[in-house]
Amino acid sequence: MITGVDLGQPQTQAVRADEDVVRVRQLVRTVAVQVKLSLVDQTKLVTAASELARNTLVYGGGGTVEVMTADNGRRRGVRIVFADSGPGIADLDLALTDGYTTGGGLGLGLSGARRLVDEFEIDTGVGRGTRITITKWSR
Repeated sequence: MITGVDLGQPQTQAVRADEDVVRVRQLVRTVAVQVKLSLVDQTKLVTAASELARNTLVYGGGGTVEVMTADNGRRRGVRIVFADSGPGIADLDLALTDGYTTGGGLGLGLSGARRLVDEFEIDTGVGRGTRITITKWSR
């Protein structure tokens, strides 16, 4: 388990191998605990992060994950940015369809990951990679 994460600084993890997906999960869990997300919300966030980190590796050819705290003036949360320079998502509407998966991940797909978090933004285009930002707020 990762300890002593500096919540004042975004934490970046390269995603180039399966072991890096595990490191992303550990980092997200550590920050979620420090921000005091509930156990249920920690689990939702870690699950979404795991799916998106695996997508970064498998479909994006690797990339980076940046984990940071967020504060909207009323509550704290965890914001995570997944970025790759892969081929991009050709049919975003299809990729966001419930139940759509190309296999290999947890079977959640992008739509499942989106349902597990409070905010979900995606910027993608053929030939320019994909950048997904998710946020989970404390209750």
